[in-house]
Amino acid sequence: VLFGVLKRVSIYETMVEGAKEGFQLAITIIPFLVVVLVAVGISKASGLFALFSGFIQPFSSPIGIPAEAVPMALIRPLSGTGAFALMSELIIKSPDSYPAFVASVMMGSTETTFYVLSVYFGSVGVTKFRYAVIAGVLADLAGMFSAGIVSSLWY
Repeated sequence: VLFGVLKRVSIYETMVEGAKEGFQLAITIIPFLVVVLVAVGISKASGLFALFSGFIQPFSSPIGIPAEAVPMALIRPLSGTGAFALMSELIIKSPDSYPAFVASVMMGSTETTFYVLSVYFGSVGVTKFRYAVIAGVLADLAGMFSAGIVSSLWY
């Protein structure tokens, strides 16, 4: 506000204009959001996450990620809300358990990479985001591995 006053900018009008742009962006994002949420729901309901969890669990256990936290690790790059729901189930089931602890640490150590790419890049028209996918997936894997290792040391 002080900067706006110093630059002699109409603060109220600028905020209204920004709110209009934000609302238009929200309308643009909604279709991308619906597609991501439907895909996550289908994957969960079809048992795809359970299948992948069974496959990944032998590799995740040695680094401290229990089988109960694997579905959350799988869904986290796709949907923050879906990952939060799975983490909440673990916490409600057993709040002081190791799987709930790992899921909580993992939630804070990773990002909704594919959600961000599809929604935000899609809404502004970015079509070439190959390197962003690679960087995002590597960052998510580093966050997941770190969450497992750090949790096993602290718990």
